[in-house]
Amino acid sequence: MGKLRLGINVDHVATVRNARGGDHPCPVRAASLVAEAGGDGVTAHLREDRRHIRDRDIERIKDECGLPLNFEMAATEEMVAIARRVRPHACCLVPERREERTTEHGLDVVRAESLLKTVTERLADAGIRVSLFVDPDPRQLEAAARLGAPVVELHTGTYCEKTGTARETELARIRAAAERCVELGLECHAGHGLDYATVGPIAAMPAIAELNIGHFLIGEAIFVGFAASIGRMRAAMDDARAGASTP
Repeated sequence: MGKLRLGINVDHVATVRNARGGDHPCPVRAASLVAEAGGDGVTAHLREDRRHIRDRDIERIKDECGLPLNFEMAATEEMVAIARRVRPHACCLVPERREERTTEHGLDVVRAESLLKTVTERLADAGIRVSLFVDPDPRQLEAAARLGAPVVELHTGTYCEKTGTARETELARIRAAAERCVELGLECHAGHGLDYATVGPIAAMPAIAELNIGHFLIGEAIFVGFAASIGRMRAAMDDARAGASTP
């Protein structure tokens, strides 16, 4: 079982910056601190309405932070053009509705397979690794494999929101989906809503190669500092993965 990678989403550093205008706090500075704090990559979502991350943030994170950039984006012509110009390490295609506060569900790859295939091919032609953000539904995974995306990211938000037996049921769905990814030849990532209390069971799944976590860590940083919040998450992930490896 390999090391579980940790990508840090810096969107909400930009949210705080934009609340007052100006340049502080700077999401590029946050991205530059990720490696020394124990992270393996940086995620940033450039939304249509630019509510947090801005175009210049994406360019600077790509050029200055020294870690792979996972560029979250909707499958639109505007975003494809930006991605092909900036050339991040990876693009994660996500559903996007202007009225939502955050990404609330996965892509409907089955319904949008033709469009997503075209977008995936255009990004791949630019040397960009494509990931599709999906719910833990085997139909969506099979569609992702058909259209040629090498990676999927499983939406863990529903698992994090549930309690008791409902949470266990959703955890079982995620586990089955991660195992199905292996069967289909897809690299499996996961993320959304994870915190110190919920990350362990996800991190323990050997089929998952990477977690992407943001909002919780930015919020926790207010109290303990950015590096400390990431470091504790890194330790929680590593402990869970090590425990899963122990007979």
